[in-house]
Amino acid sequence: MKTIQVVAAVIREGDRVFATQRGYGPQKDGWEFPGGKIEPGETPEQALIREIREELDVMVTVERKLCQVEYDYPDFHLSMGCYLCLIRDGRLTLKEHESARWLGPAELDAVAWLPADRAALPMIRESVPG
Repeated sequence: MKTIQVVAAVIREGDRVFATQRGYGPQKDGWEFPGGKIEPGETPEQALIREIREELDVMVTVERKLCQVEYDYPDFHLSMGCYLCLIRDGRLTLKEHESARWLGPAELDAVAWLPADRAALPMIRESVPG
């Protein structure tokens, strides 16, 4: 089974985190933390900064790694590093997602997360004040 290495941004504002709804592909309509694939020669942090700029038109500061999720989808294994981020510059603009929400601690289960992102929720709950 092929492994796909990705990074995900847990963008924090106070006690809320930013969730996005996929607008394309086989997992369209599922909710996720924004991010994407690591390109050759990039560090995870560089990939995350690039992906968030491309997808949301903002610059983020990567504060720290929260967790690593390993998840087997039917056709591939996903290895996803989740990083706590803050918006440094710009205004959030959805370029690839169909919807987005800021979710507080009590709202984290209010959206239909993709399985790998759902697996990260316990570590995110521990790391984001609320």
